[in-house]
Amino acid sequence: MKRLFQLLARWPLPLLHSLGAGLGWLAYALSPTYRRRFLANAAQAGYGFAQVRRAVAEAGKMVAEVPPLWFGALPDVQWEGAESIAALRAQGRGIVFLTPHLGCFEVTAQAYARRFGPITVLYRPARKPWLRDLVATARGRPNLATAPTTLSGVRQMLRALKAGEAVGLLPDQVPPQGLGVWAPFFGRDAYTMTLPARLVQQTGAALLLAWGERLPAGRGFRVHVQRFDDELPRDPQQAAARVNAAMEGLVRAGAQQYLWGYARYKQPRQEALA
Repeated sequence: MKRLFQLLARWPLPLLHSLGAGLGWLAYALSPTYRRRFLANAAQAGYGFAQVRRAVAEAGKMVAEVPPLWFGALPDVQWEGAESIAALRAQGRGIVFLTPHLGCFEVTAQAYARRFGPITVLYRPARKPWLRDLVATARGRPNLATAPTTLSGVRQMLRALKAGEAVGLLPDQVPPQGLGVWAPFFGRDAYTMTLPARLVQQTGAALLLAWGERLPAGRGFRVHVQRFDDELPRDPQQAAARVNAAMEGLVRAGAQQYLWGYARYKQPRQEALA
């Protein structure tokens, strides 16, 4: 599988995105479960299928662009709002980036690492050994470290922030049981991680919202960055609701590239938290 990914990494991004768009529609047509979840999640946010139909193809593009992002040269990346990053780095403050399942979330951390310096990203280890090994070797980029969704991973992120570095996480990812609270997301309770507030409150780091827009015709990506100006409440449930509201705003800004098929409202699973 690694050799296949390395081979695909040499293909031009426009071609991969074209193939990925077809793959997205194929998955939508062949999987009733995925189709129902896609439509239900979009409806929960107030969208009809016609309003977000492009997101079907965009989900396939997300899969197709993984090989070059993991094993190839980083594609062209434009920035919008990079001055917020520069200002915080000048202050020596750590930065917590919050990025939903929107656009190319893989490229945001890589682009930051290439332009600004060290960043640690939270990830959930794959269940299948072959995929776990693939991911472990694929994300080895300069200035880019990974932290698992465990207590040891949280400690790793705290150390990075205290050193004035950046961390990134997907706050609309369902955390393991015990690491989240139930909070509204588009009007329906979703199990939501409490980690963003904990990281900020324990380190004094700043919060930034970011997402990687996938540009048309394989022309690369544009990373959008904006400040999260509200102070997160001490109450975990209120803080989670505030974070979810911010994620809703990002999703509405790029609804055609949101991963509507993600099982956002599923029950959390038990995992070892050591």
